[in-house]
Amino acid sequence: MNALRKRLWGAVAYGRRNPKLLSGVGLILALVLFWSIGSLLVSPTRAEPLAGLPSQSPSWQYLLGTDSHGRDLLAVIMVGTGFTLRIGLSAGAIGLGIGMILGFLSGYYGGLLDTVIKGAADVLLTLPLLAVLVVVVAMMPGVISLNVMILVVASLSWMLPTRAIRAQVLTMRERAYIQVARLSGMNNLEVIVKELMPNLLPYLAACFVGATAGAVLASIGLEALGLGPQHLPTLGMTIYWAISYAAMLRGMWWWWAPPAVIIALLFVGLFLLTAGLDEIANPRLRRGM
Repeated sequence: MNALRKRLWGAVAYGRRNPKLLSGVGLILALVLFWSIGSLLVSPTRAEPLAGLPSQSPSWQYLLGTDSHGRDLLAVIMVGTGFTLRIGLSAGAIGLGIGMILGFLSGYYGGLLDTVIKGAADVLLTLPLLAVLVVVVAMMPGVISLNVMILVVASLSWMLPTRAIRAQVLTMRERAYIQVARLSGMNNLEVIVKELMPNLLPYLAACFVGATAGAVLASIGLEALGLGPQHLPTLGMTIYWAISYAAMLRGMWWWWAPPAVIIALLFVGLFLLTAGLDEIANPRLRRGM
């Protein structure tokens, strides 16, 4: 009990020294709670078309009004926040997983393998990724599902983690403790898993947050163009429908402003998380560790 209490106090004390990380965690947790608790209090059926009277301004019955389809926008945003978080986290995790495999292989083994992986990442990073995603999604027949959206976004979310992890591994592979690990009889896989990976955990966490932010941005960009899962009320699709029905020109601020605020809070939270984790991983930025 005392050990747990000391750890909690230590976490609180460090949180005071790293307000960016603490603020980022707080914002993301607030959005998760908004989605999870809100989904329990508000029926998801209210996020479906014809759930209420169309084009109603905010009132006690509809706290954020309704859209032209008659959907309760409070329910739409609560459900849509969950879908958007799922896309970002899932695509970010897949992108980071691919980036970790390629980055560790490229940085640790070097040679021709490093040249091929680094070259592929560099070439793809020079392309306008949103334009590539638009072409890929536009070529897909039928309605885009949530899982397909995740896979499409994840397919171009691995290049930055690959380059970042490769650069870190290149600086670490010749250090003394790695040489000692090799001399002690560890094979290459054991060195990567037991020595390199644990030392890069804060950096990998920052890469995951960055990959998640990129995935959310890509998915919202596609959805705002109407290339997302149109049967689901994601935040990006909500903005797309607001644009399609000229909500801004009609003065229906309650249709486009709330999802825009949620998206802004999500990106601010992810940015603060990345900055806070970078402060832990980067010795030059580290304070009072």
